[in-house]
Amino acid sequence: MNVASILAVKGSAVITVKPTDTIGTLSQRLRERRIGAAIVSRDGTTIEGVISERDIAFSVDLHAADIYKLPVSALMTKTVITCSPRDKLADVASTMLARNIRHLPVEEGNRLVGMISIRDVLKHRLDDLQQQTNLLRAFASQVERDPSEDR
Repeated sequence: MNVASILAVKGSAVITVKPTDTIGTLSQRLRERRIGAAIVSRDGTTIEGVISERDIAFSVDLHAADIYKLPVSALMTKTVITCSPRDKLADVASTMLARNIRHLPVEEGNRLVGMISIRDVLKHRLDDLQQQTNLLRAFASQVERDPSEDR
């Protein structure tokens, strides 16, 4: 299983914001889309940063009422860890857990092609485990019906 398998189910649409957009605009977009993060990009294809609801929440006490007017670039994470569609889900999950990252942009070359969340990774892994469990149960019930094959 790789990242491409998640994107095949989820799609590759990514919400982007410009670095000059305000935190107020970003917050509204996150709420409307019911998502937790956006890619910061001037052109919608290159990644300049990532900004999440966590970045906003952690900055409220520092900026108080002015936070609404701040540009996204003031709060975004500039050093962005990415993955590629070919990366294995196990490796991506390890990276996300080790670095405490909940949203990971997917790049091919230097082009943004999607974004996955830890929820996407866990859901995909759970679906895979449920499928394996069902196969094992089917195999076990077949063996129970015809035990003569063991002799």
